[in-house]
Amino acid sequence: MIIWLIIVLTVFGLIAGALARLLVPGPDPIGIGGTIVLGVIGSFVGGFLGYLLLGKDLNEGALQPSGLIGSVIGAVIALLIYRAAVRGRARGV
Repeated sequence: MIIWLIIVLTVFGLIAGALARLLVPGPDPIGIGGTIVLGVIGSFVGGFLGYLLLGKDLNEGALQPSGLIGSVIGAVIALLIYRAAVRGRARGV
């Protein structure tokens, strides 16, 4: 059962991270593993923001179509933060 959860989270993270990288123009020096991590982080960020803004609805289950949208939005936010951190470190700030 836990193996399936890990597989689903990995695939979900890959989809959300890839969509975020497609939506935010510019080069990103991260590979497929980084894209998965970006999507998983985005899922946590999107889920947290959704909880803060809308409350929680456990009646619909853990995986919802709106969860993918929230994950992509969270991944875009995480990608922009990552870029700002890398850019600041490259300048020596």
